[in-house]
Amino acid sequence: MRDWMDFDGDGEVDSCERMFAEEILCTSKEEHEALFGDAGDFDDDMEDDFEIDAMAAGLDVDELELMDPDERAEALEEAGLDPDDYDFC
Repeated sequence: MRDWMDFDGDGEVDSCERMFAEEILCTSKEEHEALFGDAGDFDDDMEDDFEIDAMAAGLDVDELELMDPDERAEALEEAGLDPDDYDFC
């Protein structure tokens, strides 16, 4: 069986392929920060989840971000979403 980390198919796993494989296997933001010194793709997950959920519920993401917290919570609840699931700064 061919080594799954041999991404370029040259028969050898070099340091770049090994690092990329380790990043693929990384399962948490904390682990990624410890191994690579940054959060990788883990920072964007919550924002992406919110945008997808809001659009699926028929809400305008930009409009929600401009609302005060009480209005936003009410709009999310009316759309069937839990406002506590999302972090707004």
